Amino acid sequence: MNKFLNRHNLLPVALALVLLAIVGVVFYQPIMNAVMRQIVRSAMAKKNIRFDDGLYAGLCGTGAPMPDINRAGPCVAVLAGAHFFIVDAGDGSTKNVLLMKLPIGKADAILLTHFHSDHIADLGEMELQRWAGGSNKTPVAVIGPTGVEQIVQGFNLAYQLDDGYRVAHHGPETMPPTGAGGIAKPFALSAEPNASAVVFDQDGVKITAFKVDHRPVVPAVGYRFDYKGRSLVISGDTMYSESLLEHARGADVLFHEALNAPMVQLMNENAGLAGSPMLARVTQDIPSYHSTPEDAAKIAAAAKVKQLIYYHIIPPLPSPILTSLFLVLQRRFV
Repeated sequence: MNKFLNRHNLLPVALALVLLAIVGVVFYQPIMNAVMRQIVRSAMAKKNIRFDDGLYAGLCGTGAPMPDINRAGPCVAVLAGAHFFIVDAGDGSTKNVLLMKLPIGKADAILLTHFHSDHIADLGEMELQRWAGGSNKTPVAVIGPTGVEQIVQGFNLAYQLDDGYRVAHHGPETMPPTGAGGIAKPFALSAEPNASAVVFDQDGVKITAFKVDHRPVVPAVGYRFDYKGRSLVISGDTMYSESLLEHARGADVLFHEALNAPMVQLMNENAGLAGSPMLARVTQDIPSYHSTPEDAAKIAAAAKVKQLIYYHIIPPLPSPILTSLFLVLQRRFV
């Protein structure tokens, strides 16, 4: 009797499952269309983030030239009052700026710390998104040390055909022809090792560029942002730098690059396994012009910085469990 009842009770369930399968087959496309419509509506309804008046920074890229699936190339986004800036345009960083819902169409300027490929690779895309994001009629300012003119000229030329396609396709109202590309805003620094120059001073927002030591890469600079009593400093690529220490004094936040020398040495010792002479040479050379986490921590402590944040991480960290090893004993500064 129990077996009969169990089988009898299963019949409605089986019929219901068959009915659901039929409904699923018949109405699969309308259901998926409805789901997709809701996903798109939710995504498109997300507006750019609104911030109260103040000084803010976000990391749109924390990687370095070594491939890292989890990190875009170096990029720091800074909002100061009504102004928006992007420092460096590492590969893949533009997509992060867009995903972060930052107002790229209103960017006042893109600032470059130096001209290594991993800091400029996304400059063309950054300029394009700024142009399209605000239907801007003037090119974005690209601020950098002497030599930035050549960088901007090269990207403008490389994107010239693409710019024309977009104007023709979307129309001059959406893509004003005069707004494509960038316009170089170079500055020069004196010979002193701690030389600096104010490169932006408007509406209470002051940006100071200062020398750092990334030789043989010359010029190379960091930037300090000051607004309404708050300050942040971005190191760019550098060895331990007294100039950086001087210009970081009292800053609320210091974004500093970091290279873990023992980890890079381990890569060097095993480079032969990859069959790449280039990897062996690069891992031998790069520690000579980067800072260790300990160096950055010493700078932060001496400058009485309130918070130290590591970016431009070398080497890539494939697992979070390596973070403490990377930071050595300086975890308290992060």
